[in-house]
Amino acid sequence: MSRFSFRDSARYWRSPLLPGAELLTAEYHDHEFTAHWHDAYTIPVIEEGAECYRYSGAHHVAEAGSVPVINPGELHTGARAVDEGWRYRVMYVPVDYLHTLASDIAGCAQPLPWFDAEVIRDLDLARRVAHAHCLMEAQADNGPMAAPADLLAAEDALIDALSTLLTRYARTRATPLANASHEPRVEVMKALLAADLATPLRVADLARAIGLSPFHATRLFTHATGLPPHAWRTQLRLQRALAPLRAGASVADVAAAQGFTDQSHFTRHFRRMFGVPPGRWQAA
Repeated sequence: MSRFSFRDSARYWRSPLLPGAELLTAEYHDHEFTAHWHDAYTIPVIEEGAECYRYSGAHHVAEAGSVPVINPGELHTGARAVDEGWRYRVMYVPVDYLHTLASDIAGCAQPLPWFDAEVIRDLDLARRVAHAHCLMEAQADNGPMAAPADLLAAEDALIDALSTLLTRYARTRATPLANASHEPRVEVMKALLAADLATPLRVADLARAIGLSPFHATRLFTHATGLPPHAWRTQLRLQRALAPLRAGASVADVAAAQGFTDQSHFTRHFRRMFGVPPGRWQAA
């Protein structure tokens, strides 16, 4: 039996070196992440322990020294894979930033970078990602008092880490093999679900819009997205809540604007996705 266990502890923070990005320093034992996605590239490095997760139709285990990258918009879960849990550092890198860096490296416009679903086991890359993350965290902690040399060193390390990831492992996303006659129907349902997140909808409303029964509409949507309509809409509400939270809106106002029943309902779902309540995330 392990002599220790990690505790559920997460700290979100931000850096001027990655505008619009969230960064996370955390350890988890009991917390389990429900199926969710991020609009950014999720680039973690596991420092101790191991995490297991469901992603791209398969079960994966990421142990210390690995870099389990998740592509933007891709559904995944997260939980401990060993008794003690896991400790990791994560960069949620905006799509535009990584896309621009890929084009800069190539010297010409590039397709959107995409990464295979398998866990990246590359100790040198893991060291570079962890080093960049640590330097940015130290610089963020020092704030305006940070020395210019520290800022330069952190930015150099960030570019080095992400450039190494891109040059070694970036691919181009394969064209999805979707049933063309069904895809427009899924897009219609998504548009209805996303149009006004505070407006109640029923499955019958979605089904009526695409000319299917509620049963077949739900089955089609779930097969295409990996989530039933209500769960997909909840994830979209959480994603859209981030910008107003970052801008300083109150948690209660954000919950109401995004269509959650009340603040506690919003907080419960937010914690399941991000590992912390929205107030603590916002305080970062």
